[in-house]
Amino acid sequence: MYAEQSPSKYCNTASACLDPMLTNAAVTTPNYLATQAAVETLQKGGNAVDAAISAAATLAVVYPQMNTIGGDNFWLIYNAKTKQVRALNASGRAGENVSIDFYKSRGYDKIPSRGYLAANTVPGIVSGWDQAYQYASGSMTNKGLAWKDLFNKPIMYASQGFAVTPSLARWEAINTDTKDSVARNLQRFDEFKRVYLKSDGSPYQVGDLFKQPDLAKTLDIIATKGSKEFYQGSIAKAIVQDLQANGGVLTLNDFKQHTADWVDPLSVKYRQYTAYNLPPNTQGMASLEILNILNNFNVSAIPEGSADYYHLLVEATKEAFIDRDKYLTDPKFSPIPLKFLLSEQHGKDQAQRIDMSKAAGKNPPLEPKGDTVWLGVIDKDGNAVSLIQSIYHDFGSAVVAKGTGVLLQNRGSFFSLDPNHVNHLEPQKRTFHTLNAAMMLDQNNQPVLIYGTMGGEGQPQTQAAIATRVVDYGMSVQEAVAAPRWLYGRTWGAESNTLKLEGRITSDVAKTLKDRGQPVEILDDYTDTMGHAGAIAINRKTGVISAATDPRSDGLAAGY
Repeated sequence: MYAEQSPSKYCNTASACLDPMLTNAAVTTPNYLATQAAVETLQKGGNAVDAAISAAATLAVVYPQMNTIGGDNFWLIYNAKTKQVRALNASGRAGENVSIDFYKSRGYDKIPSRGYLAANTVPGIVSGWDQAYQYASGSMTNKGLAWKDLFNKPIMYASQGFAVTPSLARWEAINTDTKDSVARNLQRFDEFKRVYLKSDGSPYQVGDLFKQPDLAKTLDIIATKGSKEFYQGSIAKAIVQDLQANGGVLTLNDFKQHTADWVDPLSVKYRQYTAYNLPPNTQGMASLEILNILNNFNVSAIPEGSADYYHLLVEATKEAFIDRDKYLTDPKFSPIPLKFLLSEQHGKDQAQRIDMSKAAGKNPPLEPKGDTVWLGVIDKDGNAVSLIQSIYHDFGSAVVAKGTGVLLQNRGSFFSLDPNHVNHLEPQKRTFHTLNAAMMLDQNNQPVLIYGTMGGEGQPQTQAAIATRVVDYGMSVQEAVAAPRWLYGRTWGAESNTLKLEGRITSDVAKTLKDRGQPVEILDDYTDTMGHAGAIAINRKTGVISAATDPRSDGLAAGY
């Protein structure tokens, strides 16, 4: 797994793909301010979970196009003391008054993607922070910092402001383009316009100072009074009051009844390692199915970056997505045969259906699914976190609860209004989630790779890219993350199941894939469409930690 960091076909110099090499702790996030907040938390004596919360709360302020405290999150936590991986599902459920009939009676065949009727699931992020914090402080060797100390940086950035990054400026411009569809024209929502746009209604530009005083007050309340205030106190009351005043559906009881739940992580063997991921209602099963299929191929004998490499991973993805789209929903509402889906035999059967000379038939058109952040942390004691949080579409529902600064997710808009669909809307149900975080352990039950990405349909595919490039080809994690990527499936804002390739993939490879029947579409050399990935690798022989961030993001990998 540990390659020499030297020039390669993806790097002009050794330093171009050089990971930060660290000896104590490492953090990677898609925004440099979040990474800095996490590293500071670690240096003050915090554990990996403390650092993850500091980073996640900072991202909820400085990366609102992809996540806010009005969204959901999922955790994988490795406890070095017990050598166990814990999984936490902090996704929200549909409201008690939400139903198919509710939307049908109002003339909808599909749940709106924006507005008050799109915000129909309880935000789970704050409950995830709380549960993870309680677990770490109660069971890790290092009990960590006080809860309130984890919010200093996000409160500061919300109250005093931060410089707008290229990513935030770009997504503000996209979502305030009056020539675009109504789904993108978010300035029509008064509170969104007041909070996220300039006083003249124009989007912020790169380098502008952006302040969120209402959000600063909300975060301060959470820091001083705890997560209960978000679900049972003044914050919950303010959010529900605003929703109900504008035809929304969530109730105070929905917030009071919400829980984040510890769940059993899923795992499959991949080469000499064990790969972990989240169970349904996430698509973690699809990410692991791809690896389970690849176990039946000698991937390292296939040249990385060749047409065969891309073709194999795309075809494995199609096989995994067949199962995902057939079964994935809240397992409390519909049984999912996970043991069978992740079995060795099923992986062999799927592998046998792959024809290396031609593409299989297309899956049904895939919808745009998700604007997300992933972050990874490992601390000096060896505790590790793989955390992902999201608001679904860029800027979520575009509903900012008045007076709170809380931008609410639209994750519940992915429910189907077809009662025969496996993921159809029901009260208090969790929807199909694209979010999934990944981790690999060695034969001694110690983490060797912590990895993940944003990007909806792209998450299982990019995870497979990182896993194969590091494990099968011996790439450094920075090279694996920066290397050209592909995406079979959704693109921003439109249904799609073309095979999108970054422009750095050679024309010969693209032509061969097209000749095999792949619906090739060439994009920019580095594009947001592929999502923002990251990874941390731990060399168990030397103890050196390598961390990677995505050049497609505003991210930073750092540590000490």
